Amino acid sequence: MSAPIPSRRAAVAPFMAMDVLRAARRLEREGRRIVHMELGEPGAPTPHRMLDAATAALRDGAPGYGEAAGDPMLRARIARHYCEHYGVELSPERVMITTGSSGAFLLAFISAFDVGARIGVVAPGYPAYLNILEALGLVPVMIEVDEDTRFAPTAALIEAAHRRMRLDGFLLMSPANPTGATISSAELEKIALFCAEAGVTLVSDEIYHGLEYVAPAPTALRFSRDAIVVNSFSKYYAMTGWRLGWIVAPDSLARPIERLQQSLAICAPTLAQRVALEAFEARVELEAIKAGYAKSRARLMERLPQIGLPRFAPPDGAFYIYADVAHLTQDSVAFCGRMLEEAGVAATPGVDFDRARGGKTLRLSYAGGEAEVAEGLDRLAEWLRTLA
Repeated sequence: MSAPIPSRRAAVAPFMAMDVLRAARRLEREGRRIVHMELGEPGAPTPHRMLDAATAALRDGAPGYGEAAGDPMLRARIARHYCEHYGVELSPERVMITTGSSGAFLLAFISAFDVGARIGVVAPGYPAYLNILEALGLVPVMIEVDEDTRFAPTAALIEAAHRRMRLDGFLLMSPANPTGATISSAELEKIALFCAEAGVTLVSDEIYHGLEYVAPAPTALRFSRDAIVVNSFSKYYAMTGWRLGWIVAPDSLARPIERLQQSLAICAPTLAQRVALEAFEARVELEAIKAGYAKSRARLMERLPQIGLPRFAPPDGAFYIYADVAHLTQDSVAFCGRMLEEAGVAATPGVDFDRARGGKTLRLSYAGGEAEVAEGLDRLAEWLRTLA
């Protein structure tokens, strides 16, 4: 019997940050000390209050299946969070708990779009968006941003893309990965208004909310009841491995998403949901973690120009620096490979985030500890001197 041939849907591009991690782990197994600046994973552990909740839940017995839409107490707590933090009144019935934001995107895209639908996607942007869309038979339409818009999309750019090729949906992230760019309230309102008038379904990825350093990021729900909002406990709440996220869905999609969840995942991890109930009460620990990111951000913004990397996107939020290395290379994959081998610093090549222009950029994550970032900068400074 011949081996099965992978489907066309399986022919997605690699997630290069994970490939870099694999190469870095190989060097570590060989005895090398590697500074990790490739992943967007909080270096701090999950706060103690939340771990205590996990211990208590396990003491009660092994968690079983939960409701497909999520624990009612957690859904209500998330709805309350939108009222407290954003001033947005929200029914818990619109909140769906998912297996991370990755599971949320699968449910959102399947429920809202048919095969062949065209979805506007920002470049540079999170690489998994394109891979998920393409695997589902949807068509990404790239909308390029740059210094002219501070790396954030505008209503004018989306309207221009819609005129060229009618969009069925538009996907944005604010604060953004890899740039850290945040969309202003005024511009987000314009985007929501255009999408509503043009019949374009707005999907807002808000997983880096809470990690802002210049101004709070607004939620799309302030301007549109019909937007699909995705969020996660992974980033601000330091719960990456717990695999827990959520969707705020329009009324018309809440029940379809619940039905899809019943078959695709049954439910989100129930132990993680018990832990997440405490996440909103762990602000003191979480803000201390964020303060560490802020110090690393300031250190990077000061030192990168000094060591020869003066151009980067304005890191309003998240925990990334998206740097221009065009004066050093046109091949960011090879450049990051050399950086890893020669300097022992793992970074993600820009082609992961921008297939057309990413050969001249790279992303540095400052999600790890302050000492890790400081060591990474020292190593980069020494290595870049050898290239001069």
